[in-house]
Amino acid sequence: MEQLEQTIPDEPPVWAIFGDLMAGLVGVFVLLLVWTLGIQVELAQSLETEIQKRQAEEQRRMALEQALADPLATGRVTLSDGRIGISGSVLFSTNSAELQAEGRELLQTLVAPLRVYLGDREELLMISGFTDDQPIQSGNNRFADNWQLSAERALTVTRALIEEGMPTTLVFAAAFGDQHPVAPNVDDAGRSMNRRVEMATVPRGAERQTGHD
Repeated sequence: MEQLEQTIPDEPPVWAIFGDLMAGLVGVFVLLLVWTLGIQVELAQSLETEIQKRQAEEQRRMALEQALADPLATGRVTLSDGRIGISGSVLFSTNSAELQAEGRELLQTLVAPLRVYLGDREELLMISGFTDDQPIQSGNNRFADNWQLSAERALTVTRALIEEGMPTTLVFAAAFGDQHPVAPNVDDAGRSMNRRVEMATVPRGAERQTGHD
């Protein structure tokens, strides 16, 4: 009886299959390593950018505080929650929107640091006028009420800043009359604090909600 020889197909050796598997795993590992390194580089760049932004912000803040040091010490200016308040008596005489010499000199010193402070911010400088709760004195035919007086004073300060070099695109005026007092209107001291002009940065677009010059 003739024996039939069975043909056994050639199969790749086990070591070859193992080598292909290891090569694939190494490839995946390399891809993961490259991806991880890319993420680390991106994070490092983001961190560096954030550090630079914070350093620039700190420099702007320090420049503004340095410019405000003297008027803060003398009480002509207050600084609260990022709002710069200027006493109305420094800027204007009673029931007047005509800027006094002392007030203009003070505004001159603020323009440069305010421009630095705004820097690349997506913000504008809002100039707000406020009064006390006393009605306009009789015989004053220029202002109908405290709303108009506060508006004219805010506009006067805004225009003075522009004349001293503040870009028109970075500043606008708003009026609040006797609203939002910072002290009770019960005596001369409190009313004097409420007669003021404030400067504060606000997001772009806020001027559409408050009105602007």
